[in-house]
Parts: sequence; structure tokens; C-alpha cells
Amino acid sequence: MRQRLTRRGRAAAAAGAIALLAVVGGCADDPSDDGVTTLNFFQFKGEALEDFDEIIADFEAENPDIRVVQNQVADADTAIRTLLVKDKTPDVITLNASGNFGRLAQAGVFYDFSDEPVLDTINPAVQEILADLGTYGDEVNGLGYVNNANGVIYNQEIFDAQGLEVPETWDELVAVCDALEAAGITPFYGTLADSWTGLPSFNALGAYPAMDDFFDKMREQGEDTGPDSEVSFQKDFVEAMDQQYELFGYMQDGYRGATYDDGNAAFANGEVAMLLQGIWALSPIKGINPDIQAGIFPYPAADDPADRVLVSGVDVVVTMGKDSPRQEEALRFIDYLFEKDVIEEFAASQNMVPSVKGAELSDEPAIQSVAPYFDEGRIAGFIDHQIPPSIPLAAIDQQFLFSGDAEAALATLDSEWSKVAARTIPVTGE
Repeated sequence: MRQRLTRRGRAAAAAGAIALLAVVGGCADDPSDDGVTTLNFFQFKGEALEDFDEIIADFEAENPDIRVVQNQVADADTAIRTLLVKDKTPDVITLNASGNFGRLAQAGVFYDFSDEPVLDTINPAVQEILADLGTYGDEVNGLGYVNNANGVIYNQEIFDAQGLEVPETWDELVAVCDALEAAGITPFYGTLADSWTGLPSFNALGAYPAMDDFFDKMREQGEDTGPDSEVSFQKDFVEAMDQQYELFGYMQDGYRGATYDDGNAAFANGEVAMLLQGIWALSPIKGINPDIQAGIFPYPAADDPADRVLVSGVDVVVTMGKDSPRQEEALRFIDYLFEKDVIEEFAASQNMVPSVKGAELSDEPAIQSVAPYFDEGRIAGFIDHQIPPSIPLAAIDQQFLFSGDAEAALATLDSEWSKVAARTIPVTGE
């Protein structure tokens, strides 16, 4: 593995980089008299600032004709739109692969990587998640870098002590919950004081009815979506909602008033056996209990265990502007980011799964437990990224989990979808 520079002093370097970007106003300098080209690297993850600082230092050491200035911003979705409107597109861009990324890709503002060799190194299933979010025609407008996993986090020591196996069917999951309750152990810790915490289970269970182009059909129907349309939430999501409500029946007392932080602490302290969260929760959990042994399994909602899929989001997507004036240098930096040892080290630091085929995963048990699903391409994207942000999905789902009225929740989702479609023009690519 390439010799890495230490991280000591990286924070000071990052502060200097951000100060420099304030001077250049979002645009990289033209090549200077010394023959060095400066790239503006737009980067959205605050927790990845030091990791990218280290990558940049190593890249610059190998490429002395390129200087990379990291611009780490908090509200990346707003900031990147502002820069695009002002024609100050950064040279290299990282974003979370959300619906916002898909909408920008559909607008044709990003580079087409279809003919770039780096594309051949990336897991095709990861690229399919990006494509489902939106592209400009048939272009490839972003490269998946690292991925998260949304599943059931479980305490391996509790499972072992109770003689429990990871469930592969829905009935087995219910049986595990019943066995835990019989042993006096709370199966799940609910945290609905933070409404968004209902969405991980909604996304994971909803991934099954969302297969077979559900959202493409929803967009085609537009404002005609309802109980009598070809597809709708009311027709296709009943079982998923019933399953989600069933799981919330195994929560602790007072789960409506508990927060995300409360749940992480309870799981870290061994007070519950499982959390309906994703690998992003591992860092705060291990910050409380570094020795906890936690794994992740996909929601076993399919009729056949072989049909189970792991819901995963592309946590970091790498892209660049369609007409970058520093295209050659930007692509050199992007190629470097995707070198195996570079992406392996970054993914391990961030508790994520690298997208490059053949890249080694960290020894973290939770990461190892989801590896087969990535290797076999059995992953699906977050369905809330397909739902327009103006639809208050988290609040609708939270209210459903309070009331148990799935019919009302699904009717509301269809109604809100139709309202959005009536005032917008569906965007499906070029």
C-alpha cells in the first residue's frame, strides 16, 4: 500500500484551504506562471475533511503540477445550486446521492463519464442506484464512491447468548422478536421524537414493492395517481406499511418521545437487541461502547430468502461540471480517488463500503456482514430519494406509526404525489 502522510496538522491545512476558497469565490485559478493548475474541490462531508486532506496531500506529492483546494460546505445542496446558477461550477464535486443529485443530473449540468475507464472499476449495482435517481438521457453523470447500508442493526452478543440466528424470512424475524421479549429483552429501540428515524424501516420495507419500475410508472401517471391507477401507494404499499407497524409493536415503552441519540446510547449499552437504522449509526454507538459487537442484516421481507435485498445509499458520489476548463487535471484527480488503496482507506475511516470492484472492506463486523449483498449486486436504493421533497414523507410516516392507520397514510401519499405532479413537469431525462 502507498505510504501515507500522517494526519497531524491536517485541520490547520483545511482551514487554510477554506480561507483560500473564500478568496477565489468558488472558481479555481488558471494555470499560474509556475505551471501549477489549481482545482476547486467541492466536498460536502464535514466528517471526511481530514480524510480528503490526506488524499489531497498524497495526490499533490505525485502530481506536482496540480494543486487541489478543498471547499467543504455544510449546506451542499443549496451551495452547489448557487454555484451552478452563477456559472462558478467547481472542478471536482462530491455530493450525497439523493434526489437532489438526480434532479441536477437530469438538468444536464454534469459531465458524462460513459467513456471514462474509471467507470469500469465500479460495482455496476452501485451505478444502477445512481441511474435510478436520474440522468441526462443515457449519460453517466456521477461515479459512486462509498456506500452505506440500511438494515437491522443487531447486537451479536445478545443473539449468541439467546441462541438466535439472523432471520431470513419475515416469520423468522417475528419469532426472534417474540423470543427476545420472552427472555425479558426489548427487541427494538424506537426514536420517533425525531420523525426521520421512521424512514430507514420505511425505505427498507418499501424497497420490495418499489421494484419493477414502480416510481417510473408513478411519474408517468402524474396527477392521475390514486386507488384506481395502475400503481399507487394505496395499491402497492399496504403490506410494507403493515410490516413496519408490526415492528414498532416491539419497541420500548415511551418510544414516541425518544430521540436518535437515545437509541444509539441504549443500543450501545446493551439495553436492546436491535435498531432500525443503518451503518451511519455505528460511529456514535462505538463512541459510547467501542467494544460492542454489532452486525447488520437486510429486512427479510421477501417471500424467498434468496430475493432479499439490502437497501443502500451512495453516500458519496463524485462528479464534475459538464464543460470544465480543467477537465484533464480534474479527471486525473478523480482517477486517483478511485485507486483501490485510496478508496479502501477512505471507506474504512468513514465506516462505509467502497464502490470499486475488488476493493477490500474494513474488518468492522457490520461492514463484513453486508459485503455479500454488494458482491452479488443485491442492493437497492433509498425510495425516499424518489419522492419529491415537498411531500412531508417523514411526518406522514411518523403519524402512521402513532395511529396505525395505514389507509389514511397511503391515501395522503397518493394525494400529495398528485398535487406535486399537477404543478410540475415530470423530469425523466433528455
